Amino acid sequence: MKNKKLNIAQQKDAKRNKTAFENSNFKRYWIARVLTVGGNEMVNATALWQMWQITRDPFDLGLVGLAQFAPFLILFLISGLTADRFSRKAILSVCMLTMACAAIGLFLVTYTSMVSKPYLLLILVFVGIARAFQAPAQHALVPVIVEKDQLSSAIAWSSLGSQMARISGPALMSVLLYFGIDAVYGVTVFIFVIGAAFNQSINKPMQLISSEPVTLSLIVAGIRFIIKRKIILGAIGLDLFAVLLGGATALLPIFATDILFVDEWGYGSLRMTIMLGSFICMYYLTQFPITKFGGNILLLTVAAFGLSIIIFGLSTNYFLSLFALFFMGASDSISVFIRNILVQSITPDNMRGRVTAVSSVFIGASNELGEFESGITASWWGAVPAVIVGGIGTVAISILFAKLFPDLRKVDSLRTQDLIDRYQ
Repeated sequence: MKNKKLNIAQQKDAKRNKTAFENSNFKRYWIARVLTVGGNEMVNATALWQMWQITRDPFDLGLVGLAQFAPFLILFLISGLTADRFSRKAILSVCMLTMACAAIGLFLVTYTSMVSKPYLLLILVFVGIARAFQAPAQHALVPVIVEKDQLSSAIAWSSLGSQMARISGPALMSVLLYFGIDAVYGVTVFIFVIGAAFNQSINKPMQLISSEPVTLSLIVAGIRFIIKRKIILGAIGLDLFAVLLGGATALLPIFATDILFVDEWGYGSLRMTIMLGSFICMYYLTQFPITKFGGNILLLTVAAFGLSIIIFGLSTNYFLSLFALFFMGASDSISVFIRNILVQSITPDNMRGRVTAVSSVFIGASNELGEFESGITASWWGAVPAVIVGGIGTVAISILFAKLFPDLRKVDSLRTQDLIDRYQ
């Protein structure tokens, strides 16, 4: 009887978590997000491959990440305030069209054989600027286009869409690389433009626009908010160090060509497998979201992420490497799901842009900073030691944060209303 009641409860939860996708605005947002993330993945993966073909220097792979991270670091306070003072929908459309222009630039320098390390890095800086403004607006838009009881579902479906894009992006890139690098960039132009069109079709959201005078205190309010809420600080800090130390994806071109001895398709498959693990895990979360023991699960999945990185670094077998990357993606998706629920639920709407901007520079942009860190350490020690040390560091960070942030361990319920009542 107890199991029967549990199954009925799970079915009700699954049904409730499908409601976000019944929201027409969320559908349009979701399609726009999938296209944008897919285009970003294609541009980043192709730029890494292209840079490796040009210079064969691991350090330059790190520069690809740094070129996109630096704008995040410089602009995150301004971009967060912008997302709170202006239409997030309009900001997203402008960012998508800016990335389309950057993709046109990458296409032209590649097609005309003018491509070089400086040209590639310069254009990627503009991609980083667009993403710096895109990230806070994109994440902060979700809570204002869905109902409160749809937020958990919307976050899961949004993350699932991102993982779908991160699978399909490298897969499409792998196919298009046979036609040339310029073909990849050409296709991404259309992807970004179509994404902007879907974004513009969203009905005007009920966003709370901040009208306070612009002061330094207002700009840094997001940082102060996070510092006061140790749970959010611990969650995004944990992900920051995990992504920073676990930036193995930047070194995939080296592992593909020099360790696993695979071609362009093999390289694309390695990137795609990470996202496949994320996709499968995130799809499960759309049906059966985590509602209990959130803090402990977050800490354990970050440790699992680190262990997967260690296995990948030690592997010289292509299929074992795929296995490790699959679980790396799966564990990462769980931590992303829990962190997003904590940040979006606890933060008031008129502060979401600034708080999300800080979270984005901690997490989203740290992917690129992690790539830079991996490029540097690989140039010092070699690719394999760099990845292994990063994995060990990630495991150590999860243990350290469990001790530094006891309140994070005590987070139990992940239901939106419970989090609002207790922490907002």
